[in-house]
This record gives sequence, C-alpha cells and structure tokens, in this order.
Amino acid sequence: MTERGSAALEFALVVPLVLAMLLGVVEVAVVARAQLQVGHASREAAREAATAPDPDRAVAVAKTVLGPDLAPVARISVDRDHHVGGRAVVSITAPHRVASVLFGGFVVRLRSTASMRVER
Repeated sequence: MTERGSAALEFALVVPLVLAMLLGVVEVAVVARAQLQVGHASREAAREAATAPDPDRAVAVAKTVLGPDLAPVARISVDRDHHVGGRAVVSITAPHRVASVLFGGFVVRLRSTASMRVER
C-alpha cells in the first residue's frame, strides 16, 4: 500500500516538470520557425531588390513571405546601389512574443540581413 502511494506522489511531482520541458521545446521550435521565416523573407526581398529598382516591391515581397503574423510588426529596410554590380541589402527585424505564461511572455527580436548584387 505504501508503494502505491509513493508512486502516485512521484507521478504527481514529475508530470509538471515533463510538461514544462515539453512546452519549452515547443516554444523553441516556434521561435526557430519564425527566425527561418524572417531569413527566407530577407533573401527573397533582396532578390527582388537586386532585379527591380523600386524598394517598395522588395518590401511587398518581404511582407508576403512573412505572412499575416509577422508582416504587420516587422521593420524592413532596403538599401540598393543604383549601378549594376552594386549591392542590394535588405534587413528585417521583427519582434516575436513567446506565448508561454510559464516563461513570462518575453519578446525575442528576430533579425536577418541578406544582400545580392544588383542585376539591373
């Protein structure tokens, strides 16, 4: 009878720790996915900036790739040389709130910069 009680107590103590670790792993995966999305958006926008002189087109491409979650809060800057062979640089910074109450709901700044040679 005593062993059944100790097993139940151990289970009650271990389950919250396991769930907290699982929640932490999920939060890390969500932040990693968002960082990959920001990196992909900066590369695609740099590609657009390298082929088109209008920086608004590069910003539109970045917002499309970022999607509805990150696009409204992202800060996108485009710097493009006006001669062939120069550099087109796109920098994106986006805040991402870690949603877990367990971790305090802090904000992580996601950043990515991509550059390509101007083609036209």
